[in-house]
Amino acid sequence: RESPTPLSAMVQSLNTAALKTLTTILLRPSLTVPHLSLPGVSYVDYAALRAHAGIRAVAFDKDNTLTAPYENFIHTDAAFGLSGAISAFGVENVAILSNSAGTADDADFRDALEIEEALGIAVIRHSTKKPGGMDEVLTHFGLTDPAELCVVGDRLLTDVVFGNLHGCMTVHVLPLCKGADNAKDNKVAKIVRSIENAALYGDWFVGRKLREGGPGKHKFWTGESSLILDRDSAAFDMSKVGSPEAK
Repeated sequence: RESPTPLSAMVQSLNTAALKTLTTILLRPSLTVPHLSLPGVSYVDYAALRAHAGIRAVAFDKDNTLTAPYENFIHTDAAFGLSGAISAFGVENVAILSNSAGTADDADFRDALEIEEALGIAVIRHSTKKPGGMDEVLTHFGLTDPAELCVVGDRLLTDVVFGNLHGCMTVHVLPLCKGADNAKDNKVAKIVRSIENAALYGDWFVGRKLREGGPGKHKFWTGESSLILDRDSAAFDMSKVGSPEAK
């Protein structure tokens, strides 16, 4: 897919749900703190999510989480993670929740259909962008309890806040792409993402306090069981996920 024009990029980044949530975030900044912060989706132990955290379904962001921006094929560094999620939960319980594909911005859901054909998982249709739209996500998966859903993405103010607002398990990952590989990234989203990450992970008073306080308590996961793959184990095949050290 072609990257958006500056005007369309701004339209895609205009997220009424996120703007409405800003007041809530200011009052509850811990909503931006994920349960797990990892280099990428291939570091998550999806079998452990199912066994120890009560998770029954996973909703991935797309751009810079599973694919390069505006590309419809799985990124090398995300292939292992997507395969692990499908193996643990079944393809019907793994889907993409995007703020572009599957929304009103996606004419006739053409992007959603192309992505589904290319990646082999569903793109959730939803009328409200993250951090709104939970009812449509639960309906898609046939869930009634948001705590049984894991939300994975590279954006704190959309993916992580969306999940934490509703009591989901939240996993924040670094953007997949850098440099020339990231040339198609939405310029507005790129700037906002950098500000988000600096605010939470930077070495300053507020960031340190938020990290020390941690996220809200998850309904099922006590924190005692690791949900991160052991990179020294046989299950973590580096040949399938590229080189995280380069990120």
